[in-house]
Amino acid sequence: MERKKQGNYRENKNTGHKGARPAAGGVRQRPAARDVHTPEQKLILTALRRCGGGDGVPSRALMREAGVMNKNAFYEALRSLKEAGEVKVDKDHWVTLVPDSGDIEAQLVSLSEKFGFARPKNGTGDIFIPGSALKGAFVGDELVLSDIQQREKGPSGRVKRIVARASGSVTGTVHLDPGGARVTPDGPVRYDLKVRPADLNGARDGDKVLIRPQADGRGDWVFAEVKSVFGSGSSARVCSDAIIERCGIPKEFPPEVMAEAEQVSRAAITEADFRERLDLREEPVFTIDSADAKDLDDAISVRKTRAGYKLGVHIADVSHYVKAGGAIDREAFRRGTSVYFADRVIPMLPEALSNGVCSLNAGTEKLAFSALLSFDREGNMTGYEFHKSVINSKVRGVYREVNEILAGTASKDLLKKYAPVKTSLKNAKELADLLKKKAVERGEMELESGETKFVLDEKGVCIDILPRTTGESEALIEQMMIAANIAAAKVAQEAEIPFLYRTHEKPQPDRVIELCDLLDRLGVPCGELKKGNPTAKDFAAVLNRAKGTPKEALVSQRILRTMEKARYSDREVGHFGLALPDYSHYTSPIRRYPDTSIHRILTDLVSGSDPAEIAHRYAAFAAESAEESSKNEVRAVTGERAAEDCYMAEYMCAHLGERHVGIISGATPRGIFVKLPNNAEGFVSLNDFPDCDFEFDGEITHMDRRSGLTLTVGEELGIIVAAADVATGRIDFVPQEA
Repeated sequence: MERKKQGNYRENKNTGHKGARPAAGGVRQRPAARDVHTPEQKLILTALRRCGGGDGVPSRALMREAGVMNKNAFYEALRSLKEAGEVKVDKDHWVTLVPDSGDIEAQLVSLSEKFGFARPKNGTGDIFIPGSALKGAFVGDELVLSDIQQREKGPSGRVKRIVARASGSVTGTVHLDPGGARVTPDGPVRYDLKVRPADLNGARDGDKVLIRPQADGRGDWVFAEVKSVFGSGSSARVCSDAIIERCGIPKEFPPEVMAEAEQVSRAAITEADFRERLDLREEPVFTIDSADAKDLDDAISVRKTRAGYKLGVHIADVSHYVKAGGAIDREAFRRGTSVYFADRVIPMLPEALSNGVCSLNAGTEKLAFSALLSFDREGNMTGYEFHKSVINSKVRGVYREVNEILAGTASKDLLKKYAPVKTSLKNAKELADLLKKKAVERGEMELESGETKFVLDEKGVCIDILPRTTGESEALIEQMMIAANIAAAKVAQEAEIPFLYRTHEKPQPDRVIELCDLLDRLGVPCGELKKGNPTAKDFAAVLNRAKGTPKEALVSQRILRTMEKARYSDREVGHFGLALPDYSHYTSPIRRYPDTSIHRILTDLVSGSDPAEIAHRYAAFAAESAEESSKNEVRAVTGERAAEDCYMAEYMCAHLGERHVGIISGATPRGIFVKLPNNAEGFVSLNDFPDCDFEFDGEITHMDRRSGLTLTVGEELGIIVAAADVATGRIDFVPQEA
């Protein structure tokens, strides 16, 4: 399976800690994951914040807004929140949030030997917490912080209470030294934990393991017990197993899900389906995917009209098979998205659905949800309709093959294969070019994704890494999908129904100022960004100036870092990166739960349900689905990127001593990062430059006071591959001799 891009904007050791003391003697196990709030309490608090809970909300209105249909459950949850001091309820049954008196909700994101850092949920900067003020908190725990003080190096605070323990597992790498055994945890625990001989449980030196952190008698997290062994940390595949466990990515489908999927997969298209749906089986429909893709969830057809073009974007009708509240639906909600690793895909839906009954395989009748969009000759969208349909894809297209056709280099056999959709494909290319032109005109940003293709041998070892490139067919499909996503958002806005939007807010002004400072140092003109309230078109202009220069990747990367993160929301605020006022994700319900959610809501709309009834039915669902989908997307991306680092390192292990020329991609007080043409990135320590005394400007340049040598981000540097550690994903370079 392979992801389809949805727009050019990508939506990128050593501490312990002092906490509350346990009972005298022994060790303290890390508590199991726990959340002090019930589901009903969470819905009430979320609804209160959404409604501006400081002003008060009538309890009956709050119950509707929260989507808690069980009256007894609602009032029991409200009573508990009142007793806990989190809400107030007056004599007229108006509910208000209790102010926190300066307290801040946060999550512990980093733990060192004598301190930690917590990230506030309000989006402000990380807060330093001394070890004596952590109160037994561990990485990932949800906290309430108090005593917030602004210091010269940033804010500091203390843990007032631990709201919920982290649900993620802790993994690491075992090291057996003459002095004993220790484990280096993965992720943000930045120090080694000791392992007693009895707690090794068969782990060997270099093994990747699952651990349970333990605190000593003073309350310091200094020990670990090995719970299970994944295998050698020198294997990227084994490291991926550990990453999946650490991130809490669900792997196996529960038996009840598999049983339901097997039953659903045997469902045949009935005569009633044909009668109730738009029959598009004669349309020149085709799919375009990678050669190895099996979950074909989107197809297109394009006809020319007197006014311009008629585009059909036909999406697998997953909501027909995945019923709300069923076992498959609950599991898909929990997963949120398919997750993609170099050696495997962890699908959101069981293969019986994703590769079977839902997949739009060529030559078979399939149930679809079709967006029928009209465009004029300039590529302006002039109309849109959504219909449940039946289609029959005429060709199973492949990106590489379509690229050859569009380039005029296709063989006769290839042209014969695509003959049934020759005209439809030609029309699609014309329309895609028009849509791309419109996107450029409105200011869509084409940020460099930096995606990498990993080539594995039969044993799953990485033997090559290549920058992932896109051709005309990939760009064609991208424009078709964006058009359908725009139309879906417009329909929801016009009908005023609950929905899930793909939102991307404007960047914060302080981040834009920092970006401008960097661009000035790089010599990239950026006057548009300094005028205040810059648009996406302004950022696109800066990107265009850097295009084709050695600084292109760096400028793209820094602009991406300046942007807010795209997320799902039940409130439409637009998509800044795509320069769109209305945007959603409608086109990939096999691999994204937000799309499945949207299909469910739109199904009711196209079937004739009253918008008011739809609002009542889906208001709470849309909010909950958006929040959970955003969280699960972050989990997936975190796991994917960590695994990519391990595969990068595995590849570079076979190339130690090689000489390459790369681009300096980043700078820290201790050294620089260099990225090679194949996207491998390694660290070069300043200590590896002999007889140099560097001065750092704090941003992009180190200058040797003695020789005048400068190391500036965006410049080339010759390096030698010195070391690579698969277990941590770290690659080290040294500079070539001057």
